[in-house]
Amino acid sequence: MKPELLAEAPPIIKEFLGYMGTIRGKSPKTVEEYYFDLRTFFRYIKQKRNLVPPNTKFEEIRISDVDLALIKTITLTNVYEYMNFLATERNNLASTRSRKVSSLRTFFKYLTNKTGKLDTNPVQELETPKAKKSLPKYLTLEQCLELLSKVDGSTKERDYCILVLFLNCGMRLSELVSLNLNDVNHNKKTIRIVGKGNKERIVYLNEACIDAINRYITVRPKDALIDKNALFISKQRKRISPKTVQYLVKKYLSEIELEDYSVHKLRHTAATLMYQHGHVDIRVLKDILGHENLGTTEIYTHLSNEQMTNASEANPLSHVKQREPLKIQIKNKKGPV
Repeated sequence: MKPELLAEAPPIIKEFLGYMGTIRGKSPKTVEEYYFDLRTFFRYIKQKRNLVPPNTKFEEIRISDVDLALIKTITLTNVYEYMNFLATERNNLASTRSRKVSSLRTFFKYLTNKTGKLDTNPVQELETPKAKKSLPKYLTLEQCLELLSKVDGSTKERDYCILVLFLNCGMRLSELVSLNLNDVNHNKKTIRIVGKGNKERIVYLNEACIDAINRYITVRPKDALIDKNALFISKQRKRISPKTVQYLVKKYLSEIELEDYSVHKLRHTAATLMYQHGHVDIRVLKDILGHENLGTTEIYTHLSNEQMTNASEANPLSHVKQREPLKIQIKNKKGPV
């Protein structure tokens, strides 16, 4: 977390952020998100209770004076009013409000269960806003092949290798840029990936990945490197940055007319292709992607189910219904049967 942001935080929140970073092993980016969420909440509380001068802009409200005395006055009603404020005043989507609920839950659980500074947790019964679950966008197999065919230029071996790892290993952007040379085990054909919360996982490399890595290694810069350990090197001879990777991925996607797609869509693509074409077990897919919960991975099974439904609906017999049997009148002595 950036020092200037930490300097603005009150001691009680600094302690919480330190716990999340060192004890819980959350990434600096995740710790920052916790701080931003808590800052927004306490800015709202101070504004709502007239604890700041009138006409103070919301973004200029400082929370450095927030202490345990103020926190003890927070009620569940306050939090629900805050949720309404986020929806109506800040136009936050349900997914964003859901994340902010999670941050508040974690913070108050820490104060109640870990430090004992609160006797009761005011947000224990707080409900999470229901977010609409949308199926992830992904590239088809044909689009993947077309994308790879577009790679060219002075860094084509590097760029091709990056795309191949995204499409075959399903790694996150942060995971790819943090790869080191020694993370690749050529003998065992594996790669070590450090994911969220510094959790490591080993992913096996297929033939395409091994070939792409070997071709890149032969042309990878070796002299005057700022970061000699980094696998992917930029033109400035340092570890490639997330922005550079995002730029080159966007560039190649635009060449196949998929400008709206992003790096993360390549991760979705890898997962979808493995599940649908490789028939990978959902639990194995969970480990490959580095998901903490199986429920996160299950979205790819839902994706497959939707496709199977669409395929069934496309059948020309899909709308043919059984006709009512004809009533045949047979005359006999007793009348019609």
